[in-house]
Amino acid sequence: YHPDKQEADVAAAAAEERVQRFIEIHQAWKILGNEETKKEYDLQQREDNLTKEWPLHEQIYLEDMSWNEDEQLYTLSCRCGGNYSVSKSETKDVSLVCCDTCSLVIEIL
Repeated sequence: YHPDKQEADVAAAAAEERVQRFIEIHQAWKILGNEETKKEYDLQQREDNLTKEWPLHEQIYLEDMSWNEDEQLYTLSCRCGGNYSVSKSETKDVSLVCCDTCSLVIEIL
């Protein structure tokens, strides 16, 4: 798809399509090649997948979750007996948290 590798006899529309594909690949590489932007991308993908596939059980304020100082972890019991857990470092990046036992998800406000 690299523009410099295009053959001379390629139709203009096909050449333009290949250039667009090259640009898309280059942009993806820039995101996934950087640890910080890759982390943001992965978190967004995880959140998108959770909202599509798993039922949203409840919206919870972070202050309503229990804080465990030793583990630096916020937790909340799920109705199934499992737990929703989010570490202190994840609280700025994560808004959806899935139960460790069932398919329910909470949204942290």
